[in-house]
Amino acid sequence: MNLNQIVQTISIWILPVLFAVTLHEAAHGYAAKRLGDTTAQMLGRLSINPLRHIDPIGTVLVPATLLLLHTGFLFGWAKPVPVNFNNLRHPRRDMALVAAAGPGANLLMALAWAIVMKLGLWLAAGGSSFAVPLAMMGQAGIAINLILMILNLLPIPPLDGGRVLSGLVPPTWADRLDRVEPYGLIILVVLLVSGALGWILGPIYGWFSALIHSVFGLQGF
Repeated sequence: MNLNQIVQTISIWILPVLFAVTLHEAAHGYAAKRLGDTTAQMLGRLSINPLRHIDPIGTVLVPATLLLLHTGFLFGWAKPVPVNFNNLRHPRRDMALVAAAGPGANLLMALAWAIVMKLGLWLAAGGSSFAVPLAMMGQAGIAINLILMILNLLPIPPLDGGRVLSGLVPPTWADRLDRVEPYGLIILVVLLVSGALGWILGPIYGWFSALIHSVFGLQGF
């Protein structure tokens, strides 16, 4: 990959990745506030300003490295929004709702980027010079948000899916699940290195991607 290709790739992916990981975290904070915890608000994290959420490694280094190495799998993270579950009105139930808000935000962003991609394709018919880059950015936005949504919904603490599951199962089961949290990152790395993560996420990602492309009429791009 030459310098021009690197610049082009980064310019297409930078906004989708940046907003995917930062708005995911902001959504947790907004949900927590609605349910009784203002910790994120007091710390200034209820913001859509990416600078308040960027993690130099998870938001910049990891996505850029995976992208430039053509690994076929792209993800990242922002600084976690602090939530005091003891402040929530119904801690177990609300914990699940706060956790689900992040992946929910990613789904909404995937739909928004589908509209951007549709706009790019529409402009392409008129010969606009910005059409193809806009459509490619929309496609990148769909991809990164679907990946983050599905990845975070895996029922492995401390991923959002683990917290959702912990809030839904009986307390004794939730306690056992919470004990897995210190090993969650290790489990995730093993799944990634072994290739099992792609095997798990691939079919789900393919289904959601095909559905969005079909609903918005994006086939063939």
